[in-house]
Amino acid sequence: QVQLVESGGGLVQPGGSLRLSCAASGLILDYYSIGWFRQAPGKEREGVSCISGNDGSTYYADSVKGRFTISRDNVKDTVYLRLNSLKPEDTAVYYCAIRDLYEGVCSSDFYEYNYWGQGTQVTVSS
Repeated sequence: QVQLVESGGGLVQPGGSLRLSCAASGLILDYYSIGWFRQAPGKEREGVSCISGNDGSTYYADSVKGRFTISRDNVKDTVYLRLNSLKPEDTAVYYCAIRDLYEGVCSSDFYEYNYWGQGTQVTVSS
């Protein structure tokens, strides 16, 4: 049974940092692509970052490139998203998701991901 447990969200001032965690169980995480998405109230879901289950390649939305970093700990079956230089527009609920395709590549389309965490709130405000 696949399950994702997220943590790390919170309130931070502009320019601050957070580290989001997504712990997976029920599968060997190394073989699957894991994406981070975010959604603010009244806005559509946005792909933020992804690490590939095919070759470990990483991808970032233009809006976060250079500020966010995705990584994977295969021993702990945990994916992290480091959020640096946070801006108010980064405020959203952040979700991690797994694409249930063995050694599959990353996708920016949320509907191609099969398992989702509960989401963690990130609020950037002074």
